[in-house]
Amino acid sequence: MTKTRDFLGPYRLTRLIRVGSTAEVWEAIHESSQERFALKVLKQSLSGNKAEIALLKHEYNVAKDLSSPRVVKILEYREEASRPMLVLELFSELNMKQALRRGPDSLAFMLDKIVEQSAEGLYYMHTKNWIHLDVKPDNFLVSSDGTVKLIDFTIAQKKKTGLAKLFHSVKVAKGTRSYMAPEQIRKKVCDERTDVYAFGCVLYELCTGKPPYTGDNPNDLLNKHLSASIPSPIVHNDNVTRDFADLVKSMMAKKPENRPPSMWEFLKNYRGIEIFKKRPRKPEVSVFENMPGIKGADDMIRKGGQSADLDGE
Repeated sequence: MTKTRDFLGPYRLTRLIRVGSTAEVWEAIHESSQERFALKVLKQSLSGNKAEIALLKHEYNVAKDLSSPRVVKILEYREEASRPMLVLELFSELNMKQALRRGPDSLAFMLDKIVEQSAEGLYYMHTKNWIHLDVKPDNFLVSSDGTVKLIDFTIAQKKKTGLAKLFHSVKVAKGTRSYMAPEQIRKKVCDERTDVYAFGCVLYELCTGKPPYTGDNPNDLLNKHLSASIPSPIVHNDNVTRDFADLVKSMMAKKPENRPPSMWEFLKNYRGIEIFKKRPRKPEVSVFENMPGIKGADDMIRKGGQSADLDGE
């Protein structure tokens, strides 16, 4: 699958966008309509892996409930030439993490719009009773005008209520260590406030260029989420307003009941404050120009990096 004229069913593969630990993401053209799509295709070596196929199907089953301009649209699950895959709308190839590799100034000039649209995507997902559980900069695609789409629903779960909440049981905690809420680490019941915590960590990184916690090893990092004092983004960026810093810190409260109870409550508070004391200027060289081929937005959910089942690393 390296030739530009390769096909998967009716889709002609035109360009490899990124390669992850389990899947390849391709730009493709539908031969009949000539429309462009993104294909998330399981790697050849995993094409018969039942667990990976189940995860791909789960992502589709989550996404089919979602229809919002703030959430990437997944159109179908299909198998072509024994390759399980998802067909998605084609959107910006740049995720927030990639942009932040050039420093927080790469997005700071339009961060107000980016934060609002990101929060709207999460809020919409919550209205459909889905909890994302892997909120991180990698899982927000952003375009050059600040339009944002939420992606990657591989470990999303339906919000638990009633007996399901009472008899909750999780054998393995899943997520990305740099952004996991204490209750997620402890394998407790998660709800909207779990995503609020992770989004607070994302906001911290967006305005400082650094995640709120780092560790000498995976367990050290997790323990900081559980017990370390909540850092203020002002420490790393004195242009951040006190109001915004306090809002971010409230989102990262150790106990869910001390956080904003929903993304809607966050948005109401956020819309009344400024992120920066002095509005950042647009960089002379845009991060969206000459984008390098970078490993992808949703390619390290369970393996590699800081993103893994917690008993896997």
